[in-house]
Amino acid sequence: MPALRITKRSVDALQAGERPFIAFDSDLAGFGVRVMPTGVMSYVVEYRPHGGGRRVAKRRVTIGKVGAVTPEQARKAAADMLAQVRLGADPAADKASQRQAATVAELVEAFRAEHVEGKLKASSGLSYRAALDRLTAAHGSLKAEALTRGQVATLHSKMRESPYAANRALATWSKMFSWGMKRGLVRKGENPAREIDRYREDKRERFLTSEELARLGDALREAETVGLVYQVDESKLKAKHAPKAENRRVKLDPYAIAAIRLLILTGARLREVLDARWSQVDPERGVLFLEDSKTGRKPVYLSAAAQKVLAALPRIEGNPFIIAGHGPRKKREAEKGAKGSDSDTPQGSPRADLKKPWAAVCRAAGLDGVRLHDLRHSFASFGAGASLGLPIIGKLLGHTQAATTARYAHLDADPLRRAVDTIGSTIVAAMDGRKGGEVVPMKKAAK
Repeated sequence: MPALRITKRSVDALQAGERPFIAFDSDLAGFGVRVMPTGVMSYVVEYRPHGGGRRVAKRRVTIGKVGAVTPEQARKAAADMLAQVRLGADPAADKASQRQAATVAELVEAFRAEHVEGKLKASSGLSYRAALDRLTAAHGSLKAEALTRGQVATLHSKMRESPYAANRALATWSKMFSWGMKRGLVRKGENPAREIDRYREDKRERFLTSEELARLGDALREAETVGLVYQVDESKLKAKHAPKAENRRVKLDPYAIAAIRLLILTGARLREVLDARWSQVDPERGVLFLEDSKTGRKPVYLSAAAQKVLAALPRIEGNPFIIAGHGPRKKREAEKGAKGSDSDTPQGSPRADLKKPWAAVCRAAGLDGVRLHDLRHSFASFGAGASLGLPIIGKLLGHTQAATTARYAHLDADPLRRAVDTIGSTIVAAMDGRKGGEVVPMKKAAK
């Protein structure tokens, strides 16, 4: 049919036929209205991609249905699209690619399979999986390229009660999109998880004092000799069958006690101690060579005190781990009361964790709010307080970055203490009028 000027009046005048047809605009070549036999009409754009001539097949893109889009809006969209074609773009191909683009859920699954499961340690993967599950639940069906920074920021703000977890989740999402761009699963462009303000994290530093260490030592000795006192809920019916108050004591697992001692004596991480094997111990050099830790291969240097702990531990036949876990067995009521018992673990496995024995020891020692990881901080704090130097402390802890060890710099009080003592004695001598005082003259500035 002949071309016409596409306006609301001319579009309303179009009549459906037995076959679909396109009424093209007389002013803008390629812009038209497609009329279906059912009477449904849509604005379309036809063009030949990449500046092709008549030998190049035409491609068609639908702008929108008549009624949902005004003729003026459709004309502007068509003009913009045709301008992009002249610059070498292919809107139809882009639209098809967008339909095939990965959804957030698909991107998450690909990232999880290749990066999280393939490259991360099991402990690191836990936080990654939690963050990815949260993103999938919120926007899994959305195209990954359509996810906006505002949507990610909103999801991040919903986690504000847990600022540390919220910031780790944001870092995970950002990492996933960067990974997706490198793999070609997402078009290169703006990462929706970047440029979002993180929550302030108050770094928790808890160091045991000498007095607290003494109480901890007393509690450990009590746990392995006479046993720790455990509480019974007198309100429960079974309480009447419990032992008398003076007999409510239970000894904790010697391997759990040894693990706690090794944590404070070596500054090692929890899993480094629990997963250590006898075959990794070099008694001549006094070193525990870990094949795999958070920072890769790592030597854990064993002091005489730590070696004494290892020497006192019996080896269990068939179990290669230093901190051996118990095979399947029934828990005793007394152990339940002390909250220091083991869960059933397979024969030949390491101990699963130290949560219950550590809670029992902390109660006995009167240590409130002390985590197992604080033993590592305490190890470092005593090293810093003895002015051993941050590089040495970093090597003992297995830090790969000097900045990680720098958090203990303020604990190196010896130089400051010597300085303040010198200044104080000088001032007192001057105030007392003692000419023999150690008055340190100030140097004159060079002219």
